Amino acid sequence: METKEFEFQGMKLNGIMMIFVLLVMLVCMVGVIVYGAIIDEALVCVPAIALLILTLIGLGGFVQLEPNEMSALLFFGKYRGSLTKNGLYWVNPFLTSKKMTLRARNLDGKPIKVNDKDGNPILIGLVVVWRLKDAYKALFEVDLQEKETKTVNTRMNALERFVSIQSDAALRQVAGQYAYDNLDEDQKSDEITLRSGGDEINEELVKKLTERLAMAGIEVVEARINNLNYAPEIAAAMLRRQQASAVVSAREKIVEGAVSMVRLALDKLQAEEIELDEDKKAAMVSNLLVVLCSDESATPVINAGTLNH
Repeated sequence: METKEFEFQGMKLNGIMMIFVLLVMLVCMVGVIVYGAIIDEALVCVPAIALLILTLIGLGGFVQLEPNEMSALLFFGKYRGSLTKNGLYWVNPFLTSKKMTLRARNLDGKPIKVNDKDGNPILIGLVVVWRLKDAYKALFEVDLQEKETKTVNTRMNALERFVSIQSDAALRQVAGQYAYDNLDEDQKSDEITLRSGGDEINEELVKKLTERLAMAGIEVVEARINNLNYAPEIAAAMLRRQQASAVVSAREKIVEGAVSMVRLALDKLQAEEIELDEDKKAAMVSNLLVVLCSDESATPVINAGTLNH
């Protein structure tokens, strides 16, 4: 990610030291006022007023940064660099400081309705972990509505709204490239779908989000789909379709097992030298298949007659 941010190279003094300097100036101011009162000389108050003004101006030069915070410094609208190391500093009081946090943030997007590759309406949601990498781009290349961004929290919340909108757009784009699931027999079984894609889908989502959020200096740490369902208007129909497919697959397994058991029974009869004519074999095979493939328990019928008719 190309960055436009650079470290501030101007005057940067230790904040603790400057607190001591300003306290000394205040003590001097009080001393001048007391001395003027003692000698009853009003002109002595002029240096005291000057010291007071300098002290008040100096108070505006403090910048305090916590771990994973930064401050972009501007001099009458011109970007002069950023402070990124945590601590208390004193800089030119006429510099404007705009703080931003570099900590990772979560975005739990609400499920949105989109159409998959096959045109089926689905509900899909995502979770994004992101953090700021280039404060210059975030502050000066994205309109965060300055009237609403006077503090660190409001700036980051405005940036989060930008991330949310772009995340929805990227999610729609990715969801439209894949089918929800392999429902047709003629579809390739190895075709990536939203349900089976897993890491591949998440990697594609990270790629699309990175492309969209790079303009705001944002790094996508992780993105993954956390909600995936058919839209309510087709959910019932798709559920019946899935159930029917599952029933067919189960029936295939049952029939396959039943045929194997019938073959085993015929081989066993032959090994025991029990002779049956073709009609008897056909009847036995038919009865066994009915018993083995039936959903209900078999009801035996006792034949009290003879085998020969």
